Amino acid sequence: MTTAIECRPPVTAKPAVELNALKAKQQTAWSSGDYAVVGTTLQIVGERLAEAMDLRAGQTVLDVAAGNGNVTLAAARRWCEVTSTDYVEPVLVRGRMRAEAEGLQVKFQVADAENLPFADACFDAVVSTFGAMFSPDQDRTSAEMIRVCRSGGHIGLANWTPESFVGQLFKTIGKYLPPPAGVKSPAVWGTRSWVEMTFAPAAFTLATEPRHFNFRYHSPQHFLDIFRSYYGPVLKAFEALDDADRKGLSCDIIDLIGRYNTSGDKTMVVPSEYLEVIVTKR
Repeated sequence: MTTAIECRPPVTAKPAVELNALKAKQQTAWSSGDYAVVGTTLQIVGERLAEAMDLRAGQTVLDVAAGNGNVTLAAARRWCEVTSTDYVEPVLVRGRMRAEAEGLQVKFQVADAENLPFADACFDAVVSTFGAMFSPDQDRTSAEMIRVCRSGGHIGLANWTPESFVGQLFKTIGKYLPPPAGVKSPAVWGTRSWVEMTFAPAAFTLATEPRHFNFRYHSPQHFLDIFRSYYGPVLKAFEALDDADRKGLSCDIIDLIGRYNTSGDKTMVVPSEYLEVIVTKR
């Protein structure tokens, strides 16, 4: 197999100062805990996206905000030449461990989704599952993904919708820790209107499909314990609250799970809607 291509970094302007501050805070959050404990449960989403994009052997694929590499591994299993990127190095380390365990050839590189260190039209496909959507400067991130994809190539996304369980989970957290003023919700990436407004001008075709991922845990409490311990944004939210608010947030999350839970027993089976997006670049 040939090695993944090396590309020259573009010259780009810096994000606004307030967005840099927010990015630094987010980076700290995602670096806390151990995202891979949660991320590995989402592997089926990466496999579904790789199939929906019809990824072919030998194609160059960039995974943006890859986390521990769900689409990375899916593409590498299809003999693609994959570059897996994230601005949080520890999650890339976990992705590398997964790739090495399966004997997959992947290039891992620390990179900021808002300032990708690759030249124009470097990749046949650019992908992200539940990653790019959390960047503070959403317009810049989407523009960067479009920029590094070649004409006729594909951009594939999986984004939680505002109405989804995850969307409502972040809304619940927002009751206790309101998001910064003027910053758009990550869940706009899960709306057809924003996706079409953002990507359609650069697209030959744009397809969206609502899908569902099932969170499966031993119990609602098990889910809460895992997310409080390992999922950075939730871990940091609990750390920032006093005892009374921690108890209130815990109860609200358990209640939220109860509204979505379809298990019919003591376990947790909660469907969470996401929007699958496939763009063919003009």
